[in-house]
Amino acid sequence: MKTKKFDIAQMLETEEDIRGFLAEAAENGTEQEFIHALSTAARAMGMTEVAQKAGVTRASLYKSLSDGGNPRYETISKIVNALGCKMAIVGH
Repeated sequence: MKTKKFDIAQMLETEEDIRGFLAEAAENGTEQEFIHALSTAARAMGMTEVAQKAGVTRASLYKSLSDGGNPRYETISKIVNALGCKMAIVGH
């Protein structure tokens, strides 16, 4: 039997899927897990499209969201917006 690696990005088909995925990562994950979730969501939407909407180069987007990447808040905010989301502060 042949198996292939599971890729959650293939399951993120709509902006609603992406919003739910990012909300879960933001609420329950670490900072690095959230950045990884942004990378996954960007792959699901299409890195080129996200880069264009965010006003960054595709190479810069890959670098910012790579393992060990350390994107600035400004970059994270642009990516979140490009993914059809916005960041908010809420009480718990």
